[in-house]
Amino acid sequence: MVLFLPRATARFATRQADALDRLTPFGERGGYLVIALVLLVSFFTAGYFVVYWRHADMDFMVTYSALVMNDGLPQYFFDHPGYLTILSVESWFRLLHALGLLDAARLSAIPPATDAGAFDAAMTSAVRAARIVSLLTALAMCGIFAALIRRVVSDWRVAQLATAAFAFSGGLQFEMRVLRTELIAGPAVIFALLVLVTAARKASAARPLLCGLVALSCMIALDNKVQAIFLIAALPVLLLPFGANGSVAFWRNARSALPAIAVLLAAAAFLAWLASPLIAAGFDPANMAAMGLQPLLPQTRGLYQITLVSWLLAAAIAYALVWRVSLFELIAAVLAAIAGAALGLCLLYIQYNASNAVAVMNPIELLLSFGEREAGGLDHSLGGLTALAFSQIGPLLAHYTFVLHPSPRPTIFLIWLIVPGIIYAWRRGERPTALQAMALMLAASAIDVIDLRRGLKNEYFILSDPLIIIAGALLLDALTDLRTARWAYPIGVALVIAHLAVGQAEPAKFAMQRSGPESICEFSGQIMPKLPLPWCLGPPRRS
Repeated sequence: MVLFLPRATARFATRQADALDRLTPFGERGGYLVIALVLLVSFFTAGYFVVYWRHADMDFMVTYSALVMNDGLPQYFFDHPGYLTILSVESWFRLLHALGLLDAARLSAIPPATDAGAFDAAMTSAVRAARIVSLLTALAMCGIFAALIRRVVSDWRVAQLATAAFAFSGGLQFEMRVLRTELIAGPAVIFALLVLVTAARKASAARPLLCGLVALSCMIALDNKVQAIFLIAALPVLLLPFGANGSVAFWRNARSALPAIAVLLAAAAFLAWLASPLIAAGFDPANMAAMGLQPLLPQTRGLYQITLVSWLLAAAIAYALVWRVSLFELIAAVLAAIAGAALGLCLLYIQYNASNAVAVMNPIELLLSFGEREAGGLDHSLGGLTALAFSQIGPLLAHYTFVLHPSPRPTIFLIWLIVPGIIYAWRRGERPTALQAMALMLAASAIDVIDLRRGLKNEYFILSDPLIIIAGALLLDALTDLRTARWAYPIGVALVIAHLAVGQAEPAKFAMQRSGPESICEFSGQIMPKLPLPWCLGPPRRS
């Protein structure tokens, strides 16, 4: 027994020196429970009870559309297009009304603006009920992220820390308190990426089906927020550094592969046929004109959409060549992706409106229309857009310093460690991991450059923050020697504290704010024509 004592002592000392053990003290399941509990406390402390008009811009747009649709009228808001968010709030209102928990579930149940007290009570109930949808969505997104990142990294402690970073990031903390369309769209593409990485690392007979799931997830993202198109376009670049050579025997053998391909071909053809009326409606000139959209370039309707599809197909072929994927598996993966994308598009049939199809099929035109509205015009030429992108690099670097441009975005502190971590990993011989992290960071920066056009607001952090977090998780998982470094635990504690404090800054600011209603009177008649606001009928009120 005495002989084994030194070994046991050494093992105990190693455990104590491992920073990850000390940063995840609640265990695997307990840690996730603590994350969920802290999210709930944060939401109800600074979110649920905030006055209903504090985030009037998007909260009112989504709530109004849900109330309108519950009155049997068509969806009114289409800018994002916000389709799934509006559907979820509409269904939630109906459920609460059926349970006797919400009286104002329809537009006709909202008292007139002239009765300010009754109007406030009804809208408070409706908006608070809708905020519960955001909370439930955020919790679901954190749960899915936790499950998927665990399959990407080998250590559950790394996965738990990455989940905590995602849960308390500035973007998700902001989004779970308001009705924002990015809360579904951003994570949906990130989940697609994590599924792709999982599939890429280990060949299996089911891998093409995972490609179909990825395409479905990407189309779900587009159904809710057209800005997801940039993340989707980045997926091929992000995936190429990940991979495992070859295909399993199932896809190398024509006798087993061809029947499977035939089934996938039938499914893809059927779903594409089912989605074809939506595609036609999306490109219909009359429908586009009704939304005030014009083709990106004259006489080029559908050109960049075809280019994007070609880019994704070319990337799939390049991946197959680099990682020696069999032709049969490549064909199956493409067919599964077509089926998944068509199925995601068919979700628009649940509450059909041609404007949703127009928005989803013409994402760039819709985004450029935002730029024109906000900046009074925009150069649509390739040179003009390229110059605009390069002009944003300086402001982005200032944003990443945090000192020159403070923001409620704690993932910036991760960037400070990830960049030297990539260099360290490369010099240590962990070059695949370094390349993977570098690709993720470049994609995150590119998304941020695009979002800087609209101010890189808090709500846009959720589109790029997960890429930064995944890059950090990959490095931490690979560089195991760093966990026992003398400075690892203090830095880890500092990051956790900074992440919690900075991520809560914006919610706390809104909760403590004492100014009057958000100034939306100038366009409230356009976004809510049948729901005038009391403070727009007279002088602004104070809370």
